[in-house]
Amino acid sequence: MITVAALGYRLVLAFWVGGLALLGFVVAPAAFEALASRHLAGLVVGRVLARIDLFGIVAGPLLVACALLAETDARRRAAQAALCASMAACAAISRVLVTPRLVRLREAMGTLDSVAPDDPRRAAFGQLHGVSVALMLLTLAMGVAAILLGPSPATRSDTSVAAPPIP
Repeated sequence: MITVAALGYRLVLAFWVGGLALLGFVVAPAAFEALASRHLAGLVVGRVLARIDLFGIVAGPLLVACALLAETDARRRAAQAALCASMAACAAISRVLVTPRLVRLREAMGTLDSVAPDDPRRAAFGQLHGVSVALMLLTLAMGVAAILLGPSPATRSDTSVAAPPIP
């Protein structure tokens, strides 16, 4: 039987990691290919990322609690909790520090394509964009690790949920 905490851990983590993968490997490339301008594509991708970051900020502590409740092995429990807390920290850094600076730079420049390649604002935007991408990829990698390290089969049974019988 699987515990409610183990099920919650798996589902919440799957939604978060799946959302990051979908954004990075499907939505962002499609937006930059299909929309009329890079500016619009950046706005769309930025808004989706902001929502995923908010989800992560909320999900992180929930995942830590689920790991602490579901995992019986102390080392695995500590690793799961550390990964999930680190993922939430990356989401918070992205949402609170990086994204607002990107938005301010984008507003100051108008459209990125209208700014000279050697403009310091464009260079700053490129650096912050790199930080944003690195945070997302780091969160995604930690999420994959957290999934692979998920609650062991020998989970606690005090909050178990039995599957309904198959007729």
